[in-house]
Amino acid sequence: MAKTPPNHGKEWSSTDETRLSSLARVNTPTRVVGLKLGRSEDSVRSKASELGVSLKPTNQAPYNRSKR
Repeated sequence: MAKTPPNHGKEWSSTDETRLSSLARVNTPTRVVGLKLGRSEDSVRSKASELGVSLKPTNQAPYNRSKR
């Protein structure tokens, strides 16, 4: 059975919402956002949808890596 995330069942703070928005803006994968915020992927997707934040990747490499 999967381990429960540390923030499971807790309310989202405005700081968490801001971090979610900023991480999504720089093309961070949903799984990594969940790990950084202590939330499940489903929770991150749900909150992003509620806030109107797009988690779809942009046409750039993750973490702003440049092509070599």
